[in-house]
Amino acid sequence: MKKENQVVVSGGIGFFEALGLVFIVLKLCGVIDWSWWWVLAPIWMPIALVLGIIIIFAIIVGIMSLFD
Repeated sequence: MKKENQVVVSGGIGFFEALGLVFIVLKLCGVIDWSWWWVLAPIWMPIALVLGIIIIFAIIVGIMSLFD
C-alpha cells in the first residue's frame, strides 16, 4: 500500500486583516478622520469577541458549579 504525503498550506491574508490594512491606508492618506481605535478595530475586535465569549462561558460554568 502506497502512503501519500499531503501537505495542506493555509496562508494569505484574511478578510479582517485586509479590512484593517484598507482602514490604515485611508487614515494615513487623510480620507477618513476616525479614531485609531476604530481604524484598528478589524484587528482587535475578533480577539475581544472571542475573549468575551470565553469569559461569559467561564462565568456560567462557575455559577453552575456553585449549584452542584
